[in-house]
Amino acid sequence: MDLNDAFYFVQVVEKGGFSAAARALNIPKSRLSRRVRQLEEDLGVRLLQRTSRIVTTTEIGKDYFRHAQKALAQFEVAETAVRRKTNRIEGTVTLSCSVGMAQFGLDQILPRFLQDNPGVTVVQHASNRMEDLIKGGIDMAIRGHMDTLPDSSLIQVRLARVEWHLFCSPDYQSTLDPADDPAGLANHPALVLGRPGATHQWLLTDRDRQSASIPCKVRFASDDMSTLKNAAALSLGVVALPSYVCQQEVEAGSLVRVLPGWTAGTPQISLLMPSREGLLPAFEVLLDFLKRELPAVLVGDARAAT
Repeated sequence: MDLNDAFYFVQVVEKGGFSAAARALNIPKSRLSRRVRQLEEDLGVRLLQRTSRIVTTTEIGKDYFRHAQKALAQFEVAETAVRRKTNRIEGTVTLSCSVGMAQFGLDQILPRFLQDNPGVTVVQHASNRMEDLIKGGIDMAIRGHMDTLPDSSLIQVRLARVEWHLFCSPDYQSTLDPADDPAGLANHPALVLGRPGATHQWLLTDRDRQSASIPCKVRFASDDMSTLKNAAALSLGVVALPSYVCQQEVEAGSLVRVLPGWTAGTPQISLLMPSREGLLPAFEVLLDFLKRELPAVLVGDARAAT
């Protein structure tokens, strides 16, 4: 029996079909289908039920998948042990993140990681869509979230909590109420991330955990943090962005913080992975690097990494 066929079968089940598995493996769908059929012939059983739209496992296919998945993980453990002994850190890691995280969080540290690990290839998917890690063939993803992520089979590693602040240009600041009172922002032009609803509000919290909901009118909405930041620097209104995104502009004086006693959210930044079992050295090295380096970029140090 060709163990590659067992690997292909596991990929089809994990990715939810032949098409998704073929894309993730970068091989023709016809080849994948042919290898799985060969596996079924070798075993003398039907592992998958195929229709024009979906592929499901048979009862015996479920059993085979469970055992094959564990066996393949053990082969990865064996390979990891050898590579660690020989100091050969090689492999490809696919990393998903938002466009903002790619531009302002990973833009400096990922190239440094690649310099230090010449045998590792990183494929970065920068998108504001929430991709399915399993079906998309993604090894790890960096996600920001306000609430606890739903229970799933994904492994969650907390990296940092990041404060969002309100920013505007120094010229625009002169039009705001000088008092540290959120009510003074009412109906000021807002530069918002994503698509606003019929009404938009600043949801603010102070150091004493008092909250305030301030209505505002949307002047500009965009999925791109860089564009919003530039619009704020041109005095088009007030924007809420992660503190690390505007750090350089604040230091240079092109942006100032609005309402310094208040924050506009403190989301958790987490790293998600399908599994930690049998991680290849390349995955482990990148995981350790991100846990060590990314919190310092996002919050200035690693205080809020857990």
